[in-house]
Amino acid sequence: MDPLAGKKILLMIGGSVSAYKTPELARRLRDRGVELRVALSRHAADFVAPLALQAVTGQPVRQSLFSPVEEAAMDHIALARWADALLYAPVSANGLAGLAQGLASDLPGTIVLASRAPLFLAPAMNTAMWEHPATQRNVRQLQADGATFLGPASGELACGETGAGRLLEVPEIVDQLRLALANKSWAGRQVLVTAGPTWEAWDPVRGLSNRASGRQGYALAQAAAERGAQVTLVSGPTSLPCPRGVRRIAVESARDMLAACENIVQQQRVDLFIANAAVADHRPASSVRDKQGKGEIPNQLALLPNPDIVRSLHESAERPRYLLAFAAETHGDEERAVAKLRAKGADFAVLNDLRSGAMGGSENAAVLYCSERRWELPRSDKLDLARALLHHLDSCLHGKI
Repeated sequence: MDPLAGKKILLMIGGSVSAYKTPELARRLRDRGVELRVALSRHAADFVAPLALQAVTGQPVRQSLFSPVEEAAMDHIALARWADALLYAPVSANGLAGLAQGLASDLPGTIVLASRAPLFLAPAMNTAMWEHPATQRNVRQLQADGATFLGPASGELACGETGAGRLLEVPEIVDQLRLALANKSWAGRQVLVTAGPTWEAWDPVRGLSNRASGRQGYALAQAAAERGAQVTLVSGPTSLPCPRGVRRIAVESARDMLAACENIVQQQRVDLFIANAAVADHRPASSVRDKQGKGEIPNQLALLPNPDIVRSLHESAERPRYLLAFAAETHGDEERAVAKLRAKGADFAVLNDLRSGAMGGSENAAVLYCSERRWELPRSDKLDLARALLHHLDSCLHGKI
């Protein structure tokens, strides 16, 4: 389940050129199950049509602090009490100044003063305005008051200049909100995740690997971070961006991955180890430094077995408290796959059926084995599946991860 699903968010929109992006922001929030309301600052309607926002949200758009109909019921107070979170995006330099001084001169300013909900601010303005001492002073004051800033980003601005002050892209705003508003039941826990393939080099351009994309492991790292855990991601070669709030260690080979994991468990107490990486079973017995010509490639390549990371950490003196391991199979023999993982020391097992096209794709289906229980997780986006998997794991452990 998406951490934003069911949240009541009041989107407040300021007078900025970047307000044209807010219908897309509203749509993305609604797609994630957010119950959304919209309130405009005095000049926001100069940059975005209220009718467009109403069409996207399915709700009336509040535009004035002095509407006789709406304010007959003190609607600005009702909105402030209704919201689980306030998102002011975009907020201009003038909007920041008013909030920092506690001014109730427009609808957003009044709502902020009347609300106890967390406040998220996504600034958008010219670089010089953002960097001005007065603006930075206002930012520090708002941070001291508990506001969370989402950006700004750096890039090309509406004025033609390039620098800090650009509104964060809509997906980034949604991701940061998701991380901030998620259930933090794993706060203080240390989670170690492996992801991606490994690369076992024979020469500088040839080696042994597999089709794993790393998406499922990265999704598991993000889902654990959303729950408040301190997450370390040991990743084989992949082009995926590191999830927000996650520490990533890039490795190449299976031995590199094992060494990184052993170093981590020696440095800190790991509560949960999630072994999702598709680690190569073997490596070339020898490798060469220079690229070999076509005629120099041997017809047969001697191989050596790679270390088993799950078994190695299970046998370590610094064994993680819980080990969750994945198995990818094509034959559908669940009992054999689970027995194989538990023989290595895994406490919990997840079975992926490769016949569903999980490896390399954006969706996955899985079966989780936890104690004597079995959960079938239907095919879904890999991030949604990761959240569901950790939810069931937490339930199995009665919240004692």
